[in-house]
Amino acid sequence: MSDSRGNLWKDMARRLNLRRLVTFGVIGVVNTGVYFGLYSLLHIFVEYLPAHIVAFVLSMIGSYFLNCWLTFRVSPGWRTFALFPLSNLANFVITTVGLQITVTWLAWNSQWAPLAVALIAVPVTYVVAHYVILGRRRSADTSATVEQEATDSPAL
Repeated sequence: MSDSRGNLWKDMARRLNLRRLVTFGVIGVVNTGVYFGLYSLLHIFVEYLPAHIVAFVLSMIGSYFLNCWLTFRVSPGWRTFALFPLSNLANFVITTVGLQITVTWLAWNSQWAPLAVALIAVPVTYVVAHYVILGRRRSADTSATVEQEATDSPAL
């Protein structure tokens, strides 16, 4: 009987991970749209790199709140808010270097290059965001454990 319980927990963990991954992906698409809209608007007034940096920071703030509430189902807290940029550091480096390479060296259109570059950076961001927001807890946490995390850090 304990073997069937073990399989039940593993099945629940897989579903939870799949839900998180899909939700993260949807938020990523929304976040990319917000980023691209801000980037496009700012790029009218400033060069592509400052437009990229400002749009990136603003969309990252929105991404933090959406991922806390929808992906990981925890309340936003100051600690995770302060650490969340770490999950985007790899994304920022990949997209900034990728943007420089695609625009400067490959002569891609600076208006559309960020979309192609983002495809490379997103998977890395999920893995880091998972560990930043949920800590060292295993991804197989039940929703009760995840809800407990909301009380671990003060809400924003």
